[in-house]
Amino acid sequence: MKKLLLATSALLLVTACNEKAADKSGSTGGASAVTAPSGAKWTETTAVTPDGGMLMGNPNAPVKLIEYGALTCSHCAEFSEKSSVELKAMVDKGSVSYEFRTFLLNGIDIPAALLARCSGAGPFFPIAEQMFAAQKDWLGKAQALTAEDQKALQAMTPAQLPSALAAKLGLVDFVRQRGIPEDKAKACLADAKAIDALVALTDKGVREFKIQGTPSFIINGVMQENASSWELLKPKLIDAGA
Repeated sequence: MKKLLLATSALLLVTACNEKAADKSGSTGGASAVTAPSGAKWTETTAVTPDGGMLMGNPNAPVKLIEYGALTCSHCAEFSEKSSVELKAMVDKGSVSYEFRTFLLNGIDIPAALLARCSGAGPFFPIAEQMFAAQKDWLGKAQALTAEDQKALQAMTPAQLPSALAAKLGLVDFVRQRGIPEDKAKACLADAKAIDALVALTDKGVREFKIQGTPSFIINGVMQENASSWELLKPKLIDAGA
């Protein structure tokens, strides 16, 4: 799968985002709040899960939300924007934990994910949120690649490609401005084990949950059908006890 993602065709942005579904609004949740550790908020409580996902919130929350998402997916960016305030409020109550699992749609997702994850789970969430917010800017640079650029990228090895793509898209500078030194960013982009882990996480989504597009959501181990937007997912979380 890694070879597929890093092959020539992966340089083209083939977005496998889910189609937008009709919006529905839900009522506000009424679950009792659970106090976070002293001096902290649940949204500040983060960890890398055994599966390689990025977890925010109470690890013992009764409602466990998993998103399989891609930083190049426009619908994931829309979900990030629309869910930000209300989902974080649910997480801060301690009733919901939120885990983001990277699902690789194309080769560009690899450097984006490597850099977002570079400093661990804590910085991951604000960096990913800001990558989504600026998605049109950095992803637009991929559409501006010249034939010469593409030829040079196609001639690179899988180990060389993430760094080259990140440089073309301005992502190294993007994360440098958000506290990740350039040397550290370049080291993360060259981390073959981290790339393998992203591929394994994507494979796991396909194997266990039959993930076909992003964003896809699982609540307490159950795949949520027709819930690719915050408006559709929110009432499902409330029904589950958020």
